[in-house]
Amino acid sequence: MEEFNIEKELDSFRNLLKNKQYAGLRGKAQDMNNADLAAVMEQMEDEDMLKMFRLFPKELAADVFAMLDVDSQQYIITSLSDKEAGAVIDNLYADDAADLLEEMPANVVKKLLANAKPETRNDINHLLQYPDDSAGSVMTVEFVDLTETMTVHEAIERIRKIGMDSETVNTCYVLNKKRLLLGTVALRYLIINDGDKVIGDIMHEEVISCNTSTDQEAVARIFQKYDFEALPVVDKENRMVGIITVDDVLDIMERETTEDFERMAAIIPSDKPYLRTGVFETWKKRIPWLLLLMISATFTGRIITGFEDALSKYIILSSFIPMLMDTGGNSGSQASAEVVRSLSLGQVEFKDLFKVVWKEMRVGVLCGVTLSLACFAKCMLMDHTTVAVALTVSLTVICAVLFAKTAASTLVLVVSKLKLDPAVVASPMLTTIIDAISLLIYFSIATAVLQL
Repeated sequence: MEEFNIEKELDSFRNLLKNKQYAGLRGKAQDMNNADLAAVMEQMEDEDMLKMFRLFPKELAADVFAMLDVDSQQYIITSLSDKEAGAVIDNLYADDAADLLEEMPANVVKKLLANAKPETRNDINHLLQYPDDSAGSVMTVEFVDLTETMTVHEAIERIRKIGMDSETVNTCYVLNKKRLLLGTVALRYLIINDGDKVIGDIMHEEVISCNTSTDQEAVARIFQKYDFEALPVVDKENRMVGIITVDDVLDIMERETTEDFERMAAIIPSDKPYLRTGVFETWKKRIPWLLLLMISATFTGRIITGFEDALSKYIILSSFIPMLMDTGGNSGSQASAEVVRSLSLGQVEFKDLFKVVWKEMRVGVLCGVTLSLACFAKCMLMDHTTVAVALTVSLTVICAVLFAKTAASTLVLVVSKLKLDPAVVASPMLTTIIDAISLLIYFSIATAVLQL
């Protein structure tokens, strides 16, 4: 298979448009992967992109449209006639249509819903009612449902009838008249069994499902644990209302990872890509945390001011402050990052608090002793300090590292128990707390050892 070259494909489509070879363009587009085709369209001028989109068959247009970025989607939708826009929405899967409407301005949403089919509007409104980040908000309502009294032949005929409008046909879901989920049957079992076999006899009854209110991170963990391609979603009465597919989970994991990175960097999360976020909007995301951190950092300044007399007697003590604060902050960041990651993967829970803290305390002692020995050697050989000063700095390193790792792991688990985002604790706020405590430890040890 020839490697995809976006520049080459872009030139090819531009030439086809320029020479009005529309049949050739349509055929080339149908032979391409939808994701590659969307990438090419995003590089085209707006008018050419729209012209090219209008040449596509309805199903291809909908599939490619779902993969375009929001700006391209909005341009196309607002440029189409009401009838054309309604046709695009009708051909999208319900979850993709719901995602699109969440990104569009209110006037565009009104236009799209007004021109969509009643059943499409019902499906979209059904999805939009669920809370953000829940399984219900990311599921699709298009799936293949069967009854346990069907024969294999009847099931295959139903798949042929509704399969094109379903998100996947690899797994079919067996429901009763009340739409309660009874079991599943894989497409391969339908193919290899005789046509007169009854679905109830070959279906798999032990079904793992999630509730519409299940958090999307928990959904991602289910997929990871069981290696699913699709997961049924049920309501409180165990009635099946939709499915979540593996491509939805990949989107969830990307969003959650990005959100965690932003919160750990003390930035209010945003749904928009970096280059599409305005300067003023970026300022609003960052300034609250920066103000809070600046105010909290004044505590470290007050601590240093409170020990001015000690610093005046041993000026060299001030030169070690940045190193000690960085060592404590880095140690805490290491512990918090690992615990946050383990929480997100479901490897630890709040009930494991003592196990986690005990482990981090032992790791803290080992790391602290190693760093303190290196620090003592540096103070004596490179900084030419007295033994008392070197001992003061080295003992502070041990205590600061031990405190940082213990505090970070404890805070992360406590915050998760309080139903708050543990990634926030891993932000510079934690580093600020550790910096202040490290300074208190430093000057306390200096007072004792150096008899200040």
